[in-house]
Amino acid sequence: MNDSRKNQVSLRGASVKEITRDALLEKVNQERELRNYTRRANAAALHIQSVWRRHHATKTVALCLQQEWETMMNNRGGVLARMQISSEVLRPFLFFIDHLSVRCGKIGDRERDCMISCFRFVLENLNSNDVHQNFCSMATGGIEERKIWFHQTKKLISVCLFILSMFDYSHQRSQDVVLTSIAMRLAVLLTDPKGWNCTVDDDRKDANNTVKGLVQFIGSKTSGLYNCIRKFICKLEAPFSSKDVFTSQTDDRFLIVASAITLSLRPFHITSMDVNDNGMMECVVKQYCVSILTIPWFPQRLPTILVPALRHKSVLSPCLRILLISKEKVLKEISVMDQLERTSYSKMMPRVGWALANIVYLATVSDSNTSNFGKFADGLDYASYLHVVISFANHLVVSLENLGWIGRQNEGTLVDNDDAAQSAFLLDGTTCGFSNLSYMDLFRPVCQQWHLKKLLAFGKDASVHDTNNMASGNREQSRKSELLDVAYYYSCMLQLFSTLNPVLKSLPVLNMLAFTPGFLLSLWGELEKSLFPRRNRVASPTSSSGVSDGKQKRLSRDTSNKLVNVLHKISGKSPTDNDHMALVNFQPNFTHIDDHPSIKWDIEILRLGPEGISKDISCLLHLFCSSYSHLLLVLDDIEFYDKQAPFTLEQQQRIASSVNTLVYNSFSRSISPRYRPIVESAVRCLHLLYERDCRHQFCPPALWLSPGKGNRLPIAVAARTHEAFSASDGPSSSSMGSVITTMPHVFPFEERVKMFREFISMDKMSRRLAGEVTTPGSHAIEVVIRRGHIFEDGLRQLNSLGSRLKNAIHVSFVSESGLPEAGLDYGGLSKEFLTDISKEAFSPEYGLFSQTSTSDRLLIPNIAARFLDNGIQMIEFLGRIVGKALYEGILLDFYFSRIFVQKLLGRYSFLDELSTLDPELYRNLMYVKHYDGDATDLCLDFTVTEESLGIRHVIELKPGGKDICVTNENKLQYVHAMADYKLNRQILPFSNAFYRGLTDLISPSWLKLFNANEFNQLLSGGDHDIDVEDLRKNTQYTGGYSEGSRTVKLFWEVFAGFEPRERCMVLKFVTSCSRAPLLGFKHLQPAFTIHKVACDVSLWAVFGGQDVDRLPSASTCYNTLKLPTYKRPNTLRAKLLYAINSNAGFELS
Repeated sequence: MNDSRKNQVSLRGASVKEITRDALLEKVNQERELRNYTRRANAAALHIQSVWRRHHATKTVALCLQQEWETMMNNRGGVLARMQISSEVLRPFLFFIDHLSVRCGKIGDRERDCMISCFRFVLENLNSNDVHQNFCSMATGGIEERKIWFHQTKKLISVCLFILSMFDYSHQRSQDVVLTSIAMRLAVLLTDPKGWNCTVDDDRKDANNTVKGLVQFIGSKTSGLYNCIRKFICKLEAPFSSKDVFTSQTDDRFLIVASAITLSLRPFHITSMDVNDNGMMECVVKQYCVSILTIPWFPQRLPTILVPALRHKSVLSPCLRILLISKEKVLKEISVMDQLERTSYSKMMPRVGWALANIVYLATVSDSNTSNFGKFADGLDYASYLHVVISFANHLVVSLENLGWIGRQNEGTLVDNDDAAQSAFLLDGTTCGFSNLSYMDLFRPVCQQWHLKKLLAFGKDASVHDTNNMASGNREQSRKSELLDVAYYYSCMLQLFSTLNPVLKSLPVLNMLAFTPGFLLSLWGELEKSLFPRRNRVASPTSSSGVSDGKQKRLSRDTSNKLVNVLHKISGKSPTDNDHMALVNFQPNFTHIDDHPSIKWDIEILRLGPEGISKDISCLLHLFCSSYSHLLLVLDDIEFYDKQAPFTLEQQQRIASSVNTLVYNSFSRSISPRYRPIVESAVRCLHLLYERDCRHQFCPPALWLSPGKGNRLPIAVAARTHEAFSASDGPSSSSMGSVITTMPHVFPFEERVKMFREFISMDKMSRRLAGEVTTPGSHAIEVVIRRGHIFEDGLRQLNSLGSRLKNAIHVSFVSESGLPEAGLDYGGLSKEFLTDISKEAFSPEYGLFSQTSTSDRLLIPNIAARFLDNGIQMIEFLGRIVGKALYEGILLDFYFSRIFVQKLLGRYSFLDELSTLDPELYRNLMYVKHYDGDATDLCLDFTVTEESLGIRHVIELKPGGKDICVTNENKLQYVHAMADYKLNRQILPFSNAFYRGLTDLISPSWLKLFNANEFNQLLSGGDHDIDVEDLRKNTQYTGGYSEGSRTVKLFWEVFAGFEPRERCMVLKFVTSCSRAPLLGFKHLQPAFTIHKVACDVSLWAVFGGQDVDRLPSASTCYNTLKLPTYKRPNTLRAKLLYAINSNAGFELS
């Protein structure tokens, strides 16, 4: 038998087709499952039939009972005893109402009439003084009567709550209002034994105990009290009409709302609670928070007169205290409810967000018209309030991340989905009837100074209260703990405002934190103890943070006075006349900055970045950096350097070293995305401190270099890492490339210059590999330049090239007589062309650029250039010329204004920098700012007048500015608007044009390696003196000269004896630039050369007689000094000085 027949079984003989064993078993299983399914289906059908028969029979009985009950109520005579009321009125009523209305989820007209009739009857009965007739007297009767009363009262209250949940305030009918108001009056009266007329003093205790059990029931989850009240309140319009408040005594609608709130607060008002009632209170608070506090605009939906009841200490304080204990359970249930409610529309504010907003609103009582008046709710538990808000805020952030409102890029940076958030807010506001109130307006008290001051004062009071019970170390720890709680609170607020405030972001919170006197000092005081523990331990008794104890006490005592000067920017008040004079005539009052080798600016605790510090220090640092960077935006130089408010210069150095070390170690290693907020705030603070130090030095140079001193990458590696980071399509992980991009100052200036040259070498190599350059001279740009029209010819032939200007330029000059000049361009003529065209175009006489009115006469775009034909185009071309000079390493002998360079580097300029541009305007603005009289006497408006080409132009500083008079209230706006116009808006079109041309050749990421001063050095060379020895080592000799030639030795002897100014003039005479290359003369292209000019003269000229009479000359295009063979040093000195002072070079040959 073959294998295929081994597994076959014959069941019906040879004539029937055989089936395999597996197929047979499968068939049997299917038949068994079919039989089981049939049995289950039959059982289910029987069950459905029995349920339906039961329902039908019950409904029939309920209808019969309803009919009988209505007949009885219509025909009743005499007064009923309390047991008759229970058995003949309430028992049948509760039965048919439960089956005909409650379980069906609807209220018919017939059932409504029955309810009104029953509730009115019971209310009339409760007014009876007869113990035997009053239904509530059963609550103090025998055990059986109490059980009956308790059961039927629970049922009655459940029916009342059902009626409340079905009531629609916006689509009300008169009968619905009557029913709901009567039902709520009954529910309130049943739970308040003080309203029972039948209760005597002896039975008061029993009544209270019975009602206490009833209130425990309605506070339990079984009663559904809070869910019914939520359904009702969510249908209320917001804000609640003030008319309802004024007619609250007679308006049934107001009674309904008030009764609902009263019932919701009943469990909080139970007196004489046992210890075992803590579990019940926890259940009540949990439901109250999950169902009531999560209602959108909950307090705003209620009449104003009812809100204080929600703020009462018997409600809010235990609510916060139990929420703090059970926050995990509460937040978990809120999340579950969110998931159940959330359908396709996923942009609704999560429930926890509304709970947070309502808690903040109820805990605070503030005047919306002022930022300095307000208070917390009486009896508020501050500690519980802080911790509950922190927990709910953190949970809200997580919920928003899960919903996609907060997106994460690859590196984890927080990104706000403003459109989604704003649309959600508008939807919620419209649904609630709001037109001008947004979700974030509920957090307005958080942005007011009284809020922060009272929280800080509470911490101090708590510490003082516990002083007698604590050791010194414990007291210090307590004060730190209170400050930490406040820090965590406002860190959460910063994150919420940044995410949910589409327009202003976290600005309202930062304004308050930055300008609250003493707060930043407190934050930094705690940070200083943790970041500089060794210095705090070894500090001498007479010194603390660089100042004496007496000065430190005065500093703490006068903190608010010092910060008043900062607040003048906001308030418009004037300081004293002495302060005004100091402001106008300010000069930094320090002349030396210590830079001892023993000072270590690389802070040990921050060497691992944010991952190496505790969560507490991380929170303090985040809040401090965010707040202080905001203050630095408006802190002027007088306050920073002279008054040293709010910190001394030594403290400023420590702050700078802290953020410098933190940022460096954050970017030099991979950090978790959760640390992004603290790193971003530290970067902002670092940039502001570094920019201020660049303008007026207050930190030693070693401070900025210290974090990377031991582990900086080699120049070539750093350059390639930077280029890879800059060229990536999206943000990559933290690396040394981002260190160079974010904080290039950790590399010494010389190394960054080498890095810049390395970038250019890499660019040239990549262009060569791409085939743009094949051999030297290939793809060269041939231009013909007339000597008398250098700028016009250059503009016409080169401006359209764009980035192709990186190729070599071969220049052929045409003399003023129209004849071509002899010579081939091997680099020298193109250098001469670039220096000559820049010398001509940047000259103030040409009209494109002008000089500042300061003593250094720096270049800045001439605003009249926009009236010239192609003025903007010509400035864009000059950007390409400067880019070409930087690309080729050719030095240009001029400096740009710091204001202009700031724009090229993408940075904003502030008020204090106006003194470097226009000192007279700066003094005038300071006069206006601190003017003590009525500012309208100055007859100013929000305009500025400019005159160009004999035409006066009036520019408005703000829309409608010509019609806005400068007053004491808006003069600060005028000062900053004028400074912003002069420093930023006025030159923006020119800087943008120049930037477009410059970046055709120089990558923006290369430029950001330098600050404004360093950019000028990169363009124009180093110090205003010459390193003679370096120049000698890198000098070439031609025409017969050598290093040992007598005339050459005489030259170096005379050159070394010159004054620094004279040496610079010699260098300019030869190279057209008076400053040396930044990296030394070995980088001068072409190299400095001394060429021999042979002259016939007697050897006796060495000792006396006639020496060479010819003057030295220069070929600046080749950096060549043509030096005759002088015999005596005094002759060489005299001739050389005459030549360099004649403003001629090649013409002297």
